[in-house]
Amino acid sequence: MADQAELRLLALVRAGDVAAFEELYRVYHPRLTRFLLRFIRRPQLAEEVLNDTLMVVWERADSFHGASKLSTWIFGIAYRKAMKGAHRQDEPVEDRDLDGLASEADSPEDVMGQNKAQILLKLAMNELSPDHRMVLDLTYYHEMGYREIAQIMDCPVDTVKTRMFHARRHLKRRLAGELADWV
Repeated sequence: MADQAELRLLALVRAGDVAAFEELYRVYHPRLTRFLLRFIRRPQLAEEVLNDTLMVVWERADSFHGASKLSTWIFGIAYRKAMKGAHRQDEPVEDRDLDGLASEADSPEDVMGQNKAQILLKLAMNELSPDHRMVLDLTYYHEMGYREIAQIMDCPVDTVKTRMFHARRHLKRRLAGELADWV
């Protein structure tokens, strides 16, 4: 959906238009679900964070002033909610069934298929810290630039660059041989 169309929907949401909110929800639900599942890896918590995020969009639509793209604003809310949600949990639990969960939209993994390189890349990414994984995810799966990622993660652009450097270095070490050239 084009940025202008999303901004029109948000303007209607500000006015209390439930149908416009439902449309915005449908647009962002698949993207935010994938983003949150990769970050916090707990489906129930991811769904809770997603709903909390979109509730903020509904209740605080007037707080978006256009200083960034609408998607950056929404992903920033999701990131902050996910960080709070992850800290509320006792012990992190890895969901080993995550790859088998159905998504409403085709993910990049579905498109590329389950080949050896994709599996190795996933395993290597799972070893990264949440911040390093987040930078890679927003860059490669959501096609965001460093400035946008810095806004979402509420950190300097140089921090994003450093996290990307360390994440890519880890992947190169982990994916030695022909896959390392890809990273």
